[in-house]
Amino acid sequence: MAFFGRHNFFIFQRQELPLDGAAYEFLCQTTSMDFLAKYQFDFNACIHEGVSYLSREQEDKALKHVNSTYEDESLDSWHSLKEIRDTHLFNIPDILFAERMKDRLSEWLGGLLRNRDEGSEVQPSFNDSKQQFETIFFKMRPAISLNGFTSHQLLLIQLVVRKHFKDLAYLRVSGENSCSQNVIVYIESESDKKMLMKEVKDEQKIDAEMSIKASIGFRHVIDLLSSEKKLIVGHNCFLDIAHIYSKFFGPLPLTAEEFISSVNKYFPHIIDTKILLNSNSILQQRMKKSSTSLSKAFSVLCPQIALGSKSTHLALQPSVKVEVEVDDIRSSNWNSGVKHEAGYDAFMTGCVFAQACSHLGIDFKQQSSSENLAHNEKLREHVNLLYLSWTNGEIINLSTGNRTSESLASNKRKNHYPKILFECIVIVWGFPSHLKAWDIRECISKVYGPTSVISVYHVDETAVFVQFSRAEMVSKFLDLKGSLDRNNDPISVLHPLAKLLEGGNTCAASYETYKEICSSTVSKVLFADQAKAVGIKWKTKLVESSDKTKEHESLRKVKAVNSDPSCGERTKNKNFDDVSNDSSYSQLSSDEIIDSFYTREAKQI
Repeated sequence: MAFFGRHNFFIFQRQELPLDGAAYEFLCQTTSMDFLAKYQFDFNACIHEGVSYLSREQEDKALKHVNSTYEDESLDSWHSLKEIRDTHLFNIPDILFAERMKDRLSEWLGGLLRNRDEGSEVQPSFNDSKQQFETIFFKMRPAISLNGFTSHQLLLIQLVVRKHFKDLAYLRVSGENSCSQNVIVYIESESDKKMLMKEVKDEQKIDAEMSIKASIGFRHVIDLLSSEKKLIVGHNCFLDIAHIYSKFFGPLPLTAEEFISSVNKYFPHIIDTKILLNSNSILQQRMKKSSTSLSKAFSVLCPQIALGSKSTHLALQPSVKVEVEVDDIRSSNWNSGVKHEAGYDAFMTGCVFAQACSHLGIDFKQQSSSENLAHNEKLREHVNLLYLSWTNGEIINLSTGNRTSESLASNKRKNHYPKILFECIVIVWGFPSHLKAWDIRECISKVYGPTSVISVYHVDETAVFVQFSRAEMVSKFLDLKGSLDRNNDPISVLHPLAKLLEGGNTCAASYETYKEICSSTVSKVLFADQAKAVGIKWKTKLVESSDKTKEHESLRKVKAVNSDPSCGERTKNKNFDDVSNDSSYSQLSSDEIIDSFYTREAKQI
């Protein structure tokens, strides 16, 4: 039996630490926002109720900032008196305010000393109606709490205390709710001042460190999963792991190798159910070669749950029994109608993994922990493999750092993404705009057979790559197209390729010509415009022979036969069969041979 809980945690990073620097930022795509909205993501709940967090790097930086702030023994290094050292009084209002503060502090200090000499207690008679000056005790010392002053006025008060009162100390300390409290404290001596400063500094440092620890937030969950070496199960989860790393550990490393090493340190056991389904023959047979998307795998391996059946009916399943618990609010929509909700996607992934393990013959009752499950011999070869690129079938091993491709990929994907062979590719452009890749493939397949074309890819709306199954078909296609371009007879009009050549602007060439066109310093957005700008005037660029010397020699011989007046009549009147059988013509294309015949006939006439 397997039990799964479905939980959604909204997280939203807030600037909870009173540190200098820019506020946290995040980037998003409008398509992502639209996708989340489509599946009823609650943006208000995320922002207002989201759990904040600090990454490990942010925590380290905050702690270093605190240590650097409080490590200096001097007073000025941590309670900001250094900012008033160069403050001078230049205007009348500041001078008058400073003099007034000096008088009031002198009055308070004088009363304090008289009371001490007379042996009486400190009286709060100095308190004014606005409570700007409130007599208190701070660390068992008489003090004044300053309230209601502007930041500029507080700077002026600091200046007055520093210049005129050696037995008073100005402190700015953290109060309740992280608010700063400004106090002026009476000190008995210089040693008393140092003792006070050290005591306050130590408390402030402890409070700052506690504030940082309290801001770790949701990362505690990630840290617990990491410290316990839990088996992490995901579905096509490379990007999920990357997001977890960047949010809770630090910026993504610059290289894949560094990323692999770091991820393996934090999460030593990861299983991707998509790789599991694609690489195991038993599970491939169970999936019946269907799609391995999460929703499809869930519907195939967990049909009762996917259809919304209650857990009591799941006992009929010859696999893992899954108990589902939901609250009253979600009891009506706990089935696959809420896919793409984080909690339900995780639930589906867990169910798929449990059923996959069952089909592999793994008994959960014998697995005392997820770590033991990760070392199970039937799962061991699938642990720590992630798709680095699903399209190309590239898989990366987080344990070793090795990369593989296609060997663990499904046969379906191999057929869907065939290997690219450049010698089998033709670039076609300038065709009618209404033709799509499927239409072009259909036209060519009618001529050369259904297996002749491997794939047709759009370069843009004006051009496509056509990949043939064999390299020799490239020259055959280009020869045929060239012939059809020249001959505008009824047979050519009825030819299957006529649809592709409609309009008379369709051009074609080999992949080498494509590279030649693109290597030009001219740069256009559309390939047809690029070819035109480069100065391509021909409609069909035939594939050149690998032995250009023989080809040119053959052309020279043809021209010599047709132009040399001393040549015998037998040579000049050589018939078509003789010419076609002549080995010197074996290096020529069909069009060049035909052109040579036309030239010879014209000269004879």
